[in-house]
Amino acid sequence: MIAHLQRASHTASLLEYLYGPGERGNHTNPRLIAGDGHGAPIEMPAQPDALAYLAHALDAPVERLGARAPERPVWVCSVRSDPRHPALADSQWAEVARRVVAATGIAPEGDPDACRWIAVRNQARLVHVVATLAREDGGVHHAYRDAFHLQTECHRIATELGHVPPAPRPTPRAQETHVPAPNITINIEPSGSVSAKGASDDLSATLLKHAGFQQIEDWYGRRHRLATTTPQAQRHAIASHAAEMLRAARFSVDLDPDLVTSRLTTPAHPLGLYTAGAEVLRLTDQIRAAENGAGLEQAVDHLLHPEHGVLERLREALETAGEQITDLDDEAYALADRFGFAAEFVSAAQSELIGAGHELHRIGYSQQDRAEAQTQSPATPDARNAALATSPAADKAKASSALGTPSPGDGTAAPPPQVPALRTRELRRDVLGDDAVADTQPSAVQNPEADRQQAARLFSPHAAIQGTAPSAGATSEPPASTPPPRSPRTR
Repeated sequence: MIAHLQRASHTASLLEYLYGPGERGNHTNPRLIAGDGHGAPIEMPAQPDALAYLAHALDAPVERLGARAPERPVWVCSVRSDPRHPALADSQWAEVARRVVAATGIAPEGDPDACRWIAVRNQARLVHVVATLAREDGGVHHAYRDAFHLQTECHRIATELGHVPPAPRPTPRAQETHVPAPNITINIEPSGSVSAKGASDDLSATLLKHAGFQQIEDWYGRRHRLATTTPQAQRHAIASHAAEMLRAARFSVDLDPDLVTSRLTTPAHPLGLYTAGAEVLRLTDQIRAAENGAGLEQAVDHLLHPEHGVLERLREALETAGEQITDLDDEAYALADRFGFAAEFVSAAQSELIGAGHELHRIGYSQQDRAEAQTQSPATPDARNAALATSPAADKAKASSALGTPSPGDGTAAPPPQVPALRTRELRRDVLGDDAVADTQPSAVQNPEADRQQAARLFSPHAAIQGTAPSAGATSEPPASTPPPRSPRTR
């Protein structure tokens, strides 16, 4: 049995359609089978204007409402029976109509102020229930729940008529037999390992293995334990997780209080929320604890790395802070510039320390290590040392310069250990050379002309060959036995 709800505006037009031939001409013998006019005669008289009289009888409560009347006051419910079953009689359809208006609240049973309604049958398997929503007491019926109540009542009617098989009654659920679950104990053994005892069934054993316990089966039976080498934090986490899963499966679990995860408390950090400062402080301690240049280079690399170092991250943070200040407030450009200047200072510090990490690697070697390094890989002598080494006079000059006194045998003075410094660095480099500039020490009395003459005599090619240096009063001309130097050719 299927019901369909509609609303209409005019009762007279609706009655003319119901009592007419219908759109497809399928209305046969329209007739009133039930209704309630609350004292108004709703039986069809023999006069031609009988439909208008019936419509006026139904609309009387609506007209009394006046402006409070609903816009569409006519309530129409069409109920159709199942064509697979025999058609119902008028008395049966009348009972269906009474139950429909009672279930929806249009005309509850025993209500003297209910709405007026009629039931018209114009087909063998269809009946139309027409009612007006105005009640006799001046109220209005609210139809927002009518569809739900109507469908429920139609299903009940169809079941009573045998059109729908009755739904099977839900059988009461069998009472579950409560089987006490075994008690599982998770504690710390004297050896330091964590063991779980009492898991004799497969479910608890599976949960313990899933948590991380190892299953052992020997003559003592089935046991589960953790290795003694398991870290403390991991032991607490595995034991707590296993206890939670077992309790969720309705096992009774006794967990050792020492294995409760909440008991693991980490000490409060001395710097609180400033974790970045704590990392830099830890890096400072690492730098202070460096024992050699290699360790210092490794620690300082965290500061000077061009992409991931502390200085680079600090520069990026300062630049980002300045940009964010500008985005949030255009007027705070002065504060944003201060952050930008600070970022530039950090960038300047990075530029100043480029290559410092490689130089740190050479720090910390002792003099003995350096001597051993020089012994293992002797440096190649330069050209001047090689030339002096081939001359016997040069050996005498080195010996006499080591004693700090001139050689008395040949009457010539060895090169003094100290060469008076010239007035300017450029003049000394031009006259004496780079090596001589590095070895000389400035004297107390400076005479530029005497220094220049002494340097010329010292580094004269003839003096280098003979292994002697001219005295202060001697002339710079070469000896007679030595041929004068050739003058350069001219083109």
